[in-house]
Amino acid sequence: MKRIISLLISAAMLTACFIPFGAAAQTQKIKPLDETKVKLHFAAWGDPQVSNYLKEREPYLITSSADLTNNVDKKLDALVLAGDITENSLNEEWEWVYDDIKDVKVKNFINATGNHDIRIHEYPVVKGSFVYFTNRLNKRAGSKLRIKKLNYSYTVNGYKFIVLGSDSASFEEADLSKKQLKWLNKELKSAYKKNHPTFVIAHQPLKNTHGLPETWGSPINSAGSIGNQSDDVKKIMNKYPNTIFITGHLHSGFGKYTYQRIGNIYSVNLPSLGVDNENGTYNEHGIGYLVEVYDGKVVFRARNFDKGVYVPEYDIKINLYIKKVKLSKKTYKYDGKVKTPKITVKASNGKNVSKKYYTVKYQKGRKKPGKYKVTVKFKGKYKKAGTITKTFTIKK
Repeated sequence: MKRIISLLISAAMLTACFIPFGAAAQTQKIKPLDETKVKLHFAAWGDPQVSNYLKEREPYLITSSADLTNNVDKKLDALVLAGDITENSLNEEWEWVYDDIKDVKVKNFINATGNHDIRIHEYPVVKGSFVYFTNRLNKRAGSKLRIKKLNYSYTVNGYKFIVLGSDSASFEEADLSKKQLKWLNKELKSAYKKNHPTFVIAHQPLKNTHGLPETWGSPINSAGSIGNQSDDVKKIMNKYPNTIFITGHLHSGFGKYTYQRIGNIYSVNLPSLGVDNENGTYNEHGIGYLVEVYDGKVVFRARNFDKGVYVPEYDIKINLYIKKVKLSKKTYKYDGKVKTPKITVKASNGKNVSKKYYTVKYQKGRKKPGKYKVTVKFKGKYKKAGTITKTFTIKK
């Protein structure tokens, strides 16, 4: 009876969410920026953390799932859940999440475990619950993905997803065996040969990233991170440019702690879908990303799935293959002369890119005080990097 009442309340909230009470309540269709060129399109959520006693969380999963059902015309390639799917890995919690997301319009469910999904039961039990949950969802979706353990890989549209999973029921941090680290290196090496971005999914981020340990509220250096193997994971991923690391765990809203470049690693920490977010400038519930992959770039489009709207000011745009485009000078003092800063381009491996692989176009003028654009367009073997625009300023 309590479950029925909870579902009725959630259904009422869901209905209210999608009734247009004026412009502010209108939802936006989920579709890529360029439907003709997008190679991969998936949703990424962190920490639904559905609980059998913290009932305020599940409604956000329900409304967010409705967004992935009602506002999608063409099925997305995948839904990525970056851990803490449940609060305590109870059978009823797994069942509730399954019921809430089983009919969303996606082709594949790529799930990772979080510490809450594994920490208070015997490891074989939680492993079995997670494997059954993931395989059941993918069977219903018509996906060929089937897993036997918590770490696995799967390729969608030619792009590899590598999911890390703890090898024991640790309480907060993950426990990654030497065998799993060796496997990670092998999987990344294989994917790198195709010169595609590779997505590594884990629940916890690397230590000293995304504001850690302060964002975890602890003075301990490794607090809030993947744990003792953090340096090993970082070293392995850094060997392979165009690795995109997607995590959750920190419950940080959209803002300065969401995205970080770590050597060759593009690290994105997802906000919580169901738990209160902090430390961001946008801390609402039901938020996450829609990820669009194109030749030479990956775009993380911020969305409030609870309300069914994009939040473009928190988008992340990643240009692949190029690590840095640097101007020799970004600020000049006005002296009536034309300013033409020199360009230095570094590839993702840290080496300088030859000028034969790009052209530089300077905005006209560049004498008077103001801001001016410098456009770098890549060609040849770096063509997939596309175009990168930098700016410099002339001050009075």
